[in-house]
Amino acid sequence: MSTDPLATTWESTYRRVPPVGWMTGGALLLVVIGGVYMASYAPRTAPLGVAIALMAGGVVLMLAAAVALRRARGFAWRTFRKVFKWAFLAYAISAAMIEFAFVRDHMRGSSLVVVSVMLLVFASSVPATIAFTVARFAEA
Repeated sequence: MSTDPLATTWESTYRRVPPVGWMTGGALLLVVIGGVYMASYAPRTAPLGVAIALMAGGVVLMLAAAVALRRARGFAWRTFRKVFKWAFLAYAISAAMIEFAFVRDHMRGSSLVVVSVMLLVFASSVPATIAFTVARFAEA
């Protein structure tokens, strides 16, 4: 630890946190690619192998981010929850509108389930990224 006040401020502001932003961003990237892939086949039935792999990758990254964040010490959980709640509301509405478009295009069965899970990852990854970015600089 340094006696320099600037070094102390830097250390307290930029404490080590897990790469949650990168993991949630990666999850978002995978499900957006998967969503575009599924949409490119509408109204036909898309082959599900690639879509399920992308969806599974997004889910795994979101779960890894949740586990890594849960282990973080000195994290501002109250701030995280407050920001996440409102951002999730906005993105859940967006995801519901996208889901409606897929249903309206007569997507059914397992294709709709895959798209629904991708939209759930979409609706939770962006709010998690926003909330993490705000909470990592907040006082615990």
